[in-house]
Amino acid sequence: MYVKFRNQSSSALWLVVGYYKPGCPDGGDWAKRGWYRLSPGQSALVLETNNIYHTYYAEADDGRQWRGEYYTNLPLQAFDWCWDTASTSGFTVGMRLVRIKATGSGTQTWNLT
Repeated sequence: MYVKFRNQSSSALWLVVGYYKPGCPDGGDWAKRGWYRLSPGQSALVLETNNIYHTYYAEADDGRQWRGEYYTNLPLQAFDWCWDTASTSGFTVGMRLVRIKATGSGTQTWNLT
């Protein structure tokens, strides 16, 4: 299963995804990666997974945020880390947990408006 995000807002945004990664070196089973830059109208394929759940956080240049209840520390630079890995110069955000609706080898697209 592939996961794609489409920026349907009027402002550019930055995106982070969290995904299931059994046996991550920090001892957990989840990881996170970002930052994907999406201009208005732009899409990005950000994840290939067999898990029906993943998380995401996005913030737009106009200040809008897409967030949730699953907190983790994010660095300011591009990264691909285990969930509990943190940076002293990073900041903590709540990521939104979502369930993939597509099945099989399809693509789930999330539209951020």
